[in-house]
Order: sequence, then structure tokens, then C-alpha cells
Amino acid sequence: MNKIVKETVVVKIPASTANLGPGFDALGMALSLYAWLELSIAETTEVNLYGDGMEELPTDTRNLVYKVAQSVFQKAGMTEQPLKISMYSEVPLTRGLGSSASAIVGALVAANEMLGKAFSDQELFYMATELEGHPDNVGASLFGGIIVSSWDGESAPYVKITPPNALETCVIIPDFQLSTEKARHALPEQYSKSDVVFNIGKSSLLVAALASGQLQLIKQAMQDRIHQPYRAALIPGMSHILEQAVEQGALGAALSGAGPTLIAFIDSHSEHKEQLENFMVSTMKREGITAKTMWLSPDHFGTRVIFESKELIHELPFMELIKGDGY
Repeated sequence: MNKIVKETVVVKIPASTANLGPGFDALGMALSLYAWLELSIAETTEVNLYGDGMEELPTDTRNLVYKVAQSVFQKAGMTEQPLKISMYSEVPLTRGLGSSASAIVGALVAANEMLGKAFSDQELFYMATELEGHPDNVGASLFGGIIVSSWDGESAPYVKITPPNALETCVIIPDFQLSTEKARHALPEQYSKSDVVFNIGKSSLLVAALASGQLQLIKQAMQDRIHQPYRAALIPGMSHILEQAVEQGALGAALSGAGPTLIAFIDSHSEHKEQLENFMVSTMKREGITAKTMWLSPDHFGTRVIFESKELIHELPFMELIKGDGY
């Protein structure tokens, strides 16, 4: 039976983008947008949430972070532990940037750290994948970089690819939410052989292009017939952006996860960054949708522990503490 060896842990978790076009439920990439989570043993449970939209989430034992942390303790043979949870997130909720995955991964890593790393990273990845239902977002948030994985309900082997140095992304985040459940309901139950073969080829080419740094292949490799055509009706302007982004300077573009965020890949040395961003914004504006853009780089490191000192954490309020980490 394991026991608590660290009473307070703070972790930093990157956001993620999933699918990258054709790699449905198999490809994910960590992004330079973050959430911070403090987990502490307490006398009574307390949940404090900070960031846009976080007020919508439960602040009691129904909270996802609380439930995931307790699942780690239970797996370690421990009883339920009262917790103080503080979390600040830059990651917008239900926008296709892995907000739930970041919460799951953050809770797993923090709880495991409190136990003195009772579980391996591979075991944490299995737990996260089982909770999320697919490995792409959680793998990227946990390990960083680009994660290629598969999940058969029991195991999730993966390979981490270091993103090419010149790879940068522009994301456009529409001002409306789209639940993963609704986006999945838009998909058909069956696909034609030609569409399946098409996606196998494109996703294989995309992995090879990213692994070898051949960015010029991304244009053809990010094409998809499995999910994006069916979800386009849920996101006005999506089809036009995916069809025309390359003409505006992008290497390729895709729906980020289940959406509604769209992501365009671009060479960081490109002279067309402003042109691409203006094109994406103006396309949404023509559809009557307000949206904001962010320029994000791949995150190479995944979730990391940034504080373990109970004394330091007690001296500083949570939001002051994480400001020292770049917030």
C-alpha cells in the first residue's frame, strides 16, 4: 500500500490539438498554451478555479480533477483523501484544444507525484487514455511533442516525434462552444473503403513528413475524409479556411480536435503570417462569428512538476506562485 510522501504539488500542463487532419483519434500535438494545477492534502475538500469559463465547472467532489486524483489514490490502495485544488487555465473550454485532457493529465501527474511516483509514465498514459477514451490529446499533454498512438481498450503503445524546429501554428478560436459529444454524433457509423484507404495514406504521409521535417508534404498530408467533412456544417467558415489556407501561406490546416477551433500550420520563417491570420479572421467575420487568434508553438516537454515545497506554496497565493512560472 502506498502513502502520501509530498503533501503539495504544482504542475504545468500544455494544451493540445488532436487529429491533425487525417489522424483521427491517433495523432496529437502539445501546444504552448497552459494550465497550472496545485494539489494539496487538506482537512476538508476545497476547489478554487481561475480563468475564462472555469466558473462553469463544479467546485466540489464532482470536479474532474478531484475525481481523477482520487482514482489514482484508490489504485494505489488508499482511501479517499480530502484535497485542496487550485487550477488556473489559459485553455478555453470545449473549443478543441484539449481542456478536459489537460485536467485529466494534470490530476494524474500531480496525484502520482504526491505518492512518490507510484506509477510509471506509461501507466499514467493508460489511465488517461481510458478516462478520455482516446490517446491523442492526453498523450500530447502528458509527453509533449507530437504523439502517434493507438488504443484498443487495453493498451496504448505510442511514439513521440519531436516537432520540426520551423513548425508554428495559428489557431482561430470561434466564440462559441462545441461539445465533443455533439461533434462525434455528426460522424457516420460506416465509411467507404476508398475513404478509409485515403485516410490511411494521408495519416501515414503526415507522420513521415513530421518525423523527417519535410514540411512541404504537409499540404497534401493533412487532407481528411473521415471527420472534417461531416463536422464542417457545425462550424461556419470551416470549409473555406481548410480549402484556402495554403493559398494564404499555410503549410496545411485542420479542425483542432472536435472543434470549433481551427489550426493552421506554417513555417516560422514565412512572410505570410499576417496574411494567413487576417484571412482566417475575415472568413469567420463574414459568417457573423467573432473569434480570436493565437500564435502557438509546439510544446516539447509535456506536463512537468514546477513546485513541490509546501512551505513556499503556503507563503504565496496560488496565482502569485504561478506568475513566477511565466503566467
